[in-house]
Amino acid sequence: MNASKTRTSFYRRLYVAWLIDSGTATSVPALTEATGMPRRTAQDTLAALAELDIDCRFQQDDGERHNAGHYQIRDWGPIDKHWVGRHLAQIKSLLDYP
Repeated sequence: MNASKTRTSFYRRLYVAWLIDSGTATSVPALTEATGMPRRTAQDTLAALAELDIDCRFQQDDGERHNAGHYQIRDWGPIDKHWVGRHLAQIKSLLDYP
């Protein structure tokens, strides 16, 4: 199935939010490793989570410098994170992610 850019962008945001919330990938390097997406795409996707009213914040690690830390989902807004979890296989397939 050929998915529209709108659909793939939406699903990419859901998947990135799920990876962060589940603790699977909480940094840009971890997101690129988990998905194979380019670094810039990962950064843009993180920035775009706010457009879905998903509250994702960077948490600086105590005593660390130079942006050492991790991302954390504080609120999923109108998105049902349980729906995302139940449809992970479909989302990953649509995005062609491992």
